[in-house]
Amino acid sequence: MITAKRKTGLIFFPAYDWEISPTHPERQERLLYTQDQVMEEGVLDIEGIREFKAGFATEKDISRPHFCVPDVDSRITLSHNISAGGCIEAARLVLEGAVDNAFALVRPPGHHAMRVVQGARGFCNINIEAVMIEWVRKNYPRIKKIAVIDTDCHHGDGTQDVYWHDPNVLYISLHQDGRTLYPGSGFPEEFGGPNALGKTLNVPLPPRTSDEGMLYVIEHFVMPVLKEFGPDLVINSAGQDNHYSDPITNMAFTAGGYARLNEILSPHICVLEGGYSIEAALPYVNTGIILALAGVDYSYVREPDLNPMRIKEDPRIIEYIKGLVDRLLEMWRARDSYEVPEEGVLSERSRSLFYDTDGISENQKEVIRVCRQCPGAFKIDSFATTGYRIAGIHLPWGACPACREQGLKWFEKPGRENYYAVYLQDMDRDEYTVKLT
Repeated sequence: MITAKRKTGLIFFPAYDWEISPTHPERQERLLYTQDQVMEEGVLDIEGIREFKAGFATEKDISRPHFCVPDVDSRITLSHNISAGGCIEAARLVLEGAVDNAFALVRPPGHHAMRVVQGARGFCNINIEAVMIEWVRKNYPRIKKIAVIDTDCHHGDGTQDVYWHDPNVLYISLHQDGRTLYPGSGFPEEFGGPNALGKTLNVPLPPRTSDEGMLYVIEHFVMPVLKEFGPDLVINSAGQDNHYSDPITNMAFTAGGYARLNEILSPHICVLEGGYSIEAALPYVNTGIILALAGVDYSYVREPDLNPMRIKEDPRIIEYIKGLVDRLLEMWRARDSYEVPEEGVLSERSRSLFYDTDGISENQKEVIRVCRQCPGAFKIDSFATTGYRIAGIHLPWGACPACREQGLKWFEKPGRENYYAVYLQDMDRDEYTVKLT
């Protein structure tokens, strides 16, 4: 009998009743092949690795990180409640000490869903990691600082958006360069809002990056930053579409590389995101990650068609990555020297967004109160081709009196008359209000 060094919990939810289309890459087979591999390899026979049932994310859970337009029920299916609930259950198991770490192997995925949800984008309706994180902060206030390391091949623009203004959540994304892949974002200059500079860090990697390049970033950038940030909880947003066989990306990572990444990172929680090589990659990648989390030898986990020399990076790619890491470390270390507006100033940003899954366009104007005492209250004016125009006001965890006053003033007088509704997220009071206008 093999015994795991660390107690590891697994939560499987293939979502049999949710699909974009029967032949779409995001379909139930993504997890069914993994379940077969886990059974075939006897992973659940290892002492210390246990399977648990998914939980259920409530409307209130989903409303903590999201303004769902027009409402939560219209934006999701039951599978989304359970997918996000699987993440919540993974966090609960870890924080209650039932396991040392957990892997939520769930779908639908979530890291492209932003704070405002007017539809589905990047196969994502709601951000399942964000739902989990906000549940943790509500139920485990001792967890003050959280780090999300996103290793999906696509930049997690949704998770970045949700935590853009939050100095207590560090978001680091390793992804294929946005100049070559959806969603076309995730560059080093995307560095966080005025109250959270340096808490968003992006590592855009060249196409064909393989194990050496990815692991160099983890060892020489991610781990030093994590050590300095000192998170209470580390989450791997574990997309697996960096794999060399993935049909919709252009990277060259391997199952062994993914396992080694998680061995180095040692996250408390992994959450499955993308990964669409259903037979050639996912069963091996997921098995490798599970064994690495449990502290069990994973060296035998290998794709049948793996040819390391065929996917090895060009030396110029490695040199480019080393230079990129040096630049990012310089930016991180200089983060406190960046000029920001004065206390109390209202800082603005405007964006145009496209929901590729649903074909919806959205324009946003966001205003945040620059604050040195808390993450800052902010207001989002969102108008989409769905016809819905809303104002969303966010009062952050630990809102200072001045930010609370500003947020409530926005809620009472949002600034225009033609909103469908005005939404308020009051995190400290755990109150989520929708006022129809």
